Amino acid sequence: MPTTEAASQSPPQQIPYVEYLVLDDPPYLRANECTDCAARYFDRRNACAACFGTDFDQVRVADRGVVTSFSIVTVGPEPFVSAVVDCDGTAVRCTLVDVEPSPDHVSLGMEVELRTYSMGTDAGGTEAIGYGFAPATEPKD
Repeated sequence: MPTTEAASQSPPQQIPYVEYLVLDDPPYLRANECTDCAARYFDRRNACAACFGTDFDQVRVADRGVVTSFSIVTVGPEPFVSAVVDCDGTAVRCTLVDVEPSPDHVSLGMEVELRTYSMGTDAGGTEAIGYGFAPATEPKD
């Protein structure tokens, strides 16, 4: 029986663009939390910058938050919004997606939720997945 190219290919693989993006259903961000003082970091740490503790747990970060700071960046052909989002006490630096980069559409205190998107696929079929925050579709409970 002849095989077709489609039948012989494995399903496309997705990989997160950053180590702390977990591609579960639904996707979420994961932080390293100091077991002594609960400070959170997205990068690997040998010691906590707040208390010098050396033990960390990996914790899930809330997938909704509010914009606490933003800047509309106009470098290159497409402007975008760089922001800091407070996700229940964890500050997440990100890009706002699915929103017009204009002060008429972005504001401090606006509710946002985590979104993932494709950053492209390589020649081997592996797709890189990035994250951003988009305006919340429903108000927070």
